[in-house]
Amino acid sequence: MPPKKIDTIDGRAALDAVRAAEAAGDRPARATLATAVRYLLQLLDEKAPGNSVEVRVPPFGAVQVIQGPRHTRGTPPNVIEMDAHTWIAVATGAQQWADAASSGRIHASGVRADLADVLPLRP
Repeated sequence: MPPKKIDTIDGRAALDAVRAAEAAGDRPARATLATAVRYLLQLLDEKAPGNSVEVRVPPFGAVQVIQGPRHTRGTPPNVIEMDAHTWIAVATGAQQWADAASSGRIHASGVRADLADVLPLRP
């Protein structure tokens, strides 16, 4: 069963709450952070559907995106992994993909493991 779709209002509210907490120097509530991450992963899946690149934001979620060769078993050949705060930053445009990748905040393997062409998302 696919995960429940996050409503736009709930997703935007979670993003706003995460930003507000970070601006105040606080940590956002775990459930709020999880909702914001999953909402942005959902938007990425809608913008760039496919199965050739797996984007992981542990422990909150993962999604397979980008058209190309389909992956069916084992570890995908194209994997991108980052923490929740990095994902929110690159997905919303607060940080450029290239900057986050070059600073080591994004771990990517595979020739297609680059989201620069589909980010930022416009939630």
